Amino acid sequence: MTGRVAVVDRVLGLGLGADDYVTKPFDPREMVARINAVLRRAERQLVSGGTESGAIAKFGNWSFDFEAHTLTHADGTKSELSAAEARLLDAFVRAPNRILSRDSLLSLEGSEDRGPFDRTIDVRVSRVRQKIEADPKDPQIIKTVYGAGYMFVARVEWTIRDEPGP
Repeated sequence: MTGRVAVVDRVLGLGLGADDYVTKPFDPREMVARINAVLRRAERQLVSGGTESGAIAKFGNWSFDFEAHTLTHADGTKSELSAAEARLLDAFVRAPNRILSRDSLLSLEGSEDRGPFDRTIDVRVSRVRQKIEADPKDPQIIKTVYGAGYMFVARVEWTIRDEPGP
């Protein structure tokens, strides 16, 4: 949201990665509708962004194999993830440097029956941090954005798993 109305400002804002560009004055109902539209798109990408067969996400010192639910450190150490932890990490690696709200991450579970104080995602993020962070108390890969959610800040590279030959 901005007071800048010139076309060059709109083009620049969208070019720098904004999902939308709203100028003042605006109708609050329109703003809410635009925010909801962006959230729906982000949620669809997270939920329907199924991992390609054999895709491996590499970030930091880690390789993440979604199909096998395993993390492999550069030193060869492997760590198993639960299905819920794997879905959470998959959502993060597919949206690096973007804030993912607790609600959008909770929607990965498919349950709409949760209370306002549901801390399930916080616990899962903590478990994933225990596995990937050098110091989980001072996370450098999955950052908490207070009042907004979580952000995966590592650079992600995708490769395809080498399939064993016949």
